[in-house]
Amino acid sequence: MNLRRDVFQAIADPTRRAILLLLTSQSMTAGAIAANFDTARPTVSKHLQILTECELLKPAQNGREIYYQLNPQRMKEIAEFIEPFRKMWDDRFNKLEEVMKKHKNT
Repeated sequence: MNLRRDVFQAIADPTRRAILLLLTSQSMTAGAIAANFDTARPTVSKHLQILTECELLKPAQNGREIYYQLNPQRMKEIAEFIEPFRKMWDDRFNKLEEVMKKHKNT
C-alpha cells in the first residue's frame, strides 16, 4: 500500500491539516497557500501533491494558475467513517459523567 495515498496518513500531518483548513473558505493557488507557512514552496507543493493523490483536494486550472479546492465528497466519506467512533466516545464520556455525578453526590 502506498502510504501517501492513505487518507489517514495524509491528514496525520499537521501542515496538511492546516492546508485543508485554509481551503475551507476559498480555493487558492500553491503560492498563496505557501505564503501561509514558514517552509519552502517545494515542501508545500509536496503536501499538495499528497492531498491531491488522496483526493482530498481537487486542482483546477485557470489560465496559467492551478487553484486547489477541497473535495467535499471525499471529506464527507471520511466524516462518515469517523462518525461511529465519535458516537462511541460520546457514549463513553456520558457514562463517565453519570458515574462522576453519582460519586459526587455520595
